[in-house]
Amino acid sequence: MERNSSLWKNLIDEHPVCTTWKQEAEGAIYHLASILFVVGFMGGSGFFGLLYVFSLLGLGFLCSAVWAWVDVCAADIFSWNFVLFVICFMQFVHIAYQVRSITFSREFQLLYSSLFQPLGTSLPVFRTIALSSEVVTLEKEHCYAMQGKTSIDKLSLLVSGRIRVTVDGEFLHYIFPFQFLDSPEWDSLRPTEEGIFQVTLTAETDCRYVSWRRKKLYLLFAQHRYISRLFSVLIGSDIADKLYALNDRVYTGKTYHYDIRLPNFYQMSSPKIPKSPLTEHFRNSRRYCDK
Repeated sequence: MERNSSLWKNLIDEHPVCTTWKQEAEGAIYHLASILFVVGFMGGSGFFGLLYVFSLLGLGFLCSAVWAWVDVCAADIFSWNFVLFVICFMQFVHIAYQVRSITFSREFQLLYSSLFQPLGTSLPVFRTIALSSEVVTLEKEHCYAMQGKTSIDKLSLLVSGRIRVTVDGEFLHYIFPFQFLDSPEWDSLRPTEEGIFQVTLTAETDCRYVSWRRKKLYLLFAQHRYISRLFSVLIGSDIADKLYALNDRVYTGKTYHYDIRLPNFYQMSSPKIPKSPLTEHFRNSRRYCDK
């Protein structure tokens, strides 16, 4: 105990520099600067996180500069804090300009807010994705793809309207906004393979969709691994949604609910029922994947 008291005495009472400590507290400006520093360093990442950090740190350095000028009257403390305030202010203006300069058309704004933003995709990354695409209009009753004729050379995402999918004239399902038009076909081919559509896609209303050329999109995937993983998740989720939507439509003759994930069970429960074009479509797509 005696040793601890002597150590404290050497650090405080007999310190060679701080022989006497200031009794009164600093002014409100100093404490405000400290609070701004604490809150500012709690900012997150990304553009808006940086705006948060630099704005609060800049205000904190400004308060420290005012405190050094008014209360301490120290030119060096004022100079350092003022220079740091200017740096933070310039960083804030630079980042704000970058965020403000990222503007999109109405279709891309809807696409970002509905599909990409919930996945945590930043605006700069989405801008890279958008610059590699084009917005196309498809009039009512016009075909996006024809069975056995149209080659698979792009990937498209519906923004507005409704697309009807058929096989040999038999209706399969609809494609609604923010769903891919050709995700099964895209997933069935490797980058070096070529193929044609096994379904017909017809616009039931006037439609607008965003389209990426196949080669250009694969080049984008090679340059940005995050974008490749992002599209892999989106395409996989889209295919799963289509399978479940189709699964709700298919029934066997014995009123058993046909689970498209269990084709063997389907054949056992109803061996004499002819194969549906739907089954053939996804079976052929799977055959491409197994190559």
